[in-house]
Amino acid sequence: MAKKRRVPPQDAMFLWIETPETMMHVASLMPFTPPADAGPTYLRDILDEARHQPVLPPWNQKLTHPFLLRHPRQAWIEDENFDFDFHVRRSALASPGDERELGILVSRLHSHQLDFTRPPWELHVIEGLEGGRFALYTKVHHALVDGYSAVKMLGRSLSEDPGSKGKFFFSLDPPKRSKPPKESASLVRAVTGTATGVAKGALGAAGSAAGVAKAVIKLETSRGEDHKNLKGGWSAPDSIFNQRTSRTRRFATQQFDTSRFKAIAQASGGTLNDVVMAVCGGGLRAYLEELGELPAKPLVAFVPVNIRDDGDEGGGNKVAVLMASMGTHVADPVERLEAVIDSTSQAKSQMSGLGQLPSLAYSGYLLAPSIAQTSAAIAGVKNPLPTTFNLVLSNVPGPKKTLWLHGSRLEAVYPVSIPAHGMALNITLETYADTMNFGFIGDREAVPHLQRLAVYTGEALTALERGLGLPSGADTDSSDESSQVPRGGRSAATRAALDKPGKKSVTKKAPAKKTAAKSAPAKKNPAKNSAVKKSTAQKTPAKKTPAS
Repeated sequence: MAKKRRVPPQDAMFLWIETPETMMHVASLMPFTPPADAGPTYLRDILDEARHQPVLPPWNQKLTHPFLLRHPRQAWIEDENFDFDFHVRRSALASPGDERELGILVSRLHSHQLDFTRPPWELHVIEGLEGGRFALYTKVHHALVDGYSAVKMLGRSLSEDPGSKGKFFFSLDPPKRSKPPKESASLVRAVTGTATGVAKGALGAAGSAAGVAKAVIKLETSRGEDHKNLKGGWSAPDSIFNQRTSRTRRFATQQFDTSRFKAIAQASGGTLNDVVMAVCGGGLRAYLEELGELPAKPLVAFVPVNIRDDGDEGGGNKVAVLMASMGTHVADPVERLEAVIDSTSQAKSQMSGLGQLPSLAYSGYLLAPSIAQTSAAIAGVKNPLPTTFNLVLSNVPGPKKTLWLHGSRLEAVYPVSIPAHGMALNITLETYADTMNFGFIGDREAVPHLQRLAVYTGEALTALERGLGLPSGADTDSSDESSQVPRGGRSAATRAALDKPGKKSVTKKAPAKKTAAKSAPAKKNPAKNSAVKKSTAQKTPAKKTPAS
């Protein structure tokens, strides 16, 4: 009889909340440039070779109770009848496929649930891209592996040597999973049970209560003008992103040179994550203004924080959370960045000194109020309580060097994450080589014209550079010139996105007027040059932008 492995509570959480509308799988889109000597059977030969490689844990494991995902004794067991052709599939665009058509296909693939009677993952090899290129779309359930572990496995599956064949991730030796501390069992159950159980566990677990209580008291007493950017579990405005989701998704991407973000961080005294949040905040402000849906209060992001020990590649989930302002209430790009720096600095101060387990518990306290947000979204009614957060924004550190697969160069790694009831938008970026790769995933009904958000995010980056007196990197981003066309340098996907008519509500003026007030400069940003003139963004795109 095959050996069973119990699903840990922190992984089982993603099975408990799985529904046809809230699918808990994550994915990545990886476009490749094949070698110059690639023949017509190049991809077929690679897959034929992979078919004869062993499929190793966890990729050959399925659930013992696939029709009852909330089973209390859920476990992983080896699939003795593993079907390679079910999990590894070939797809094709009508050649030559452009970035927009690729985005549409990925949107559809991401809109379907995984088959839980089999190991919960799929790999789609997508052919027919312009210039003979191809892409890999990999989808895996969050209960099987988290994003951090997936990135580590990607780094091991591809090679830094163009001449090396490399291996697909499912044929790699499994990573070693770290053992949690003995005293963590009761806490983890409490944290990952329900939102209500999370709050109780956060304050009641032995050995963690004192540190968590101190952080909670500090959070609840740190109010007033000096701490207006500190966000707790009741700080977010109601927004179009906090509604019920459907089964369908929209997907778009942007790629930027990392050097642009580093230059802004150095000039402002912030971190790369701060710059990412401010740039996304600028894109969100423009997007919501166009729809006439910009709240007066700043949007609040749910920001996952990896709390693994160094060297722990893992295979499960170890993620804490902080809440931070996106600065969407601030019109000026530099002052928006200051507001974000102030907010993230205070959020990090709240968690400083907490260990791994107390950090999980404190995260539970922050997330506990979201049960009302989620329940209201599922019911399709207005949330009677203040909103906890508006969207998820995650930053995953990826491979630092250019990677290759059978001589094909990996161009980018675009994350495709999880929207859910009450949080219909997820922005995840992954660093790769010298680039920042953004994946925008949203519910098709709740987040209309998602490609516009991707475009406006690129414009917000340019505006921030110019506001700080930095040379704009928009004209120097290394991109595939074959995908660029006249008319301001916009790609076909970008033009199509901007040519679509917006909602009629775009004519509303009230939201924009209410949010025009500037925020006070952050105290922790002495590097800012207040004499620099602020400028608005010119509509200059970033790199390729697949869209649904």
